[in-house]
Amino acid sequence: MDTQHPNARPHSQSRVTGKNHHRNARTEAHPSGVEHDNTLHTTRFTVIGNHLAQHPDLSGLAIGLAVYIQSVPAGAPVDIKTLAARFPEGTTRIAAALRELETHGYLRRTRERTESGRVVTRTVSCNQPGRHAPAEPTRPPARRAAAAPQQEPPRRAALPAVPRPAYPALSLLQTATEVLADLRRKDPRLLLSATDAEHLAPGVAAWLERDLPPTAVVHALTADLPPEPLRRPAALLAHRLTNGLPPLPPFRAPAQPTPVPHRMINCDGCDRGFRSDGPTRCRDCRDD
Repeated sequence: MDTQHPNARPHSQSRVTGKNHHRNARTEAHPSGVEHDNTLHTTRFTVIGNHLAQHPDLSGLAIGLAVYIQSVPAGAPVDIKTLAARFPEGTTRIAAALRELETHGYLRRTRERTESGRVVTRTVSCNQPGRHAPAEPTRPPARRAAAAPQQEPPRRAALPAVPRPAYPALSLLQTATEVLADLRRKDPRLLLSATDAEHLAPGVAAWLERDLPPTAVVHALTADLPPEPLRRPAALLAHRLTNGLPPLPPFRAPAQPTPVPHRMINCDGCDRGFRSDGPTRCRDCRDD
């Protein structure tokens, strides 16, 4: 028996004997169907899979751009502006088509920084998506000796909430921060960090908003402190700011404007000076 070679190229056959029969059969079955007049390419050709040429979800523009990108040599520019200059479609349609190719895996675009510090876009065209996964960065070999587990720092408990001013003006919050910074002068145990002061400042501003002077707020926060060391001074201050918040001051009606005195004029009858905004004669002349 002769040995068959499945990978060997078949012998060239006459173009008339075999193909005319199939062409006539197709023409009779589908008179309006396409007929192929194929010629074997030996130079300047690109192999395109039917999964791309007949993709059910890609637009015609996306398929055409994928074919063009796969046909250009490596290193050729295929950015949106270059493709828009090459094809009649505008940048908006070309950008949308490239996003289609990215969605279906025919295109990968990543931004990388060169050695000179310039950021460039690296474009990879895939003629068969999913066949070759992108290479993962190499990892250093694991050390034999197990490293000692690092202990995580203990989490700090959140501070209690503090009151909020109705009108948190910048000057009011600045005064509140100064009040908190001065607490350590009364008691060194009340030394606060910047984070604690930022949390407590709105509570102090709520006190100052109630017509309390800064000295009164300092006294309320530092009076009758326990003698033992303070483990969490910021939490203690937050508790005092909340529980000891004074009530709002009573409503004060705005002061009435001072009436403007009448202007001084001379009487038209006797030429005597008097104040008036209306009549030009004094009362005596009007009575006469």
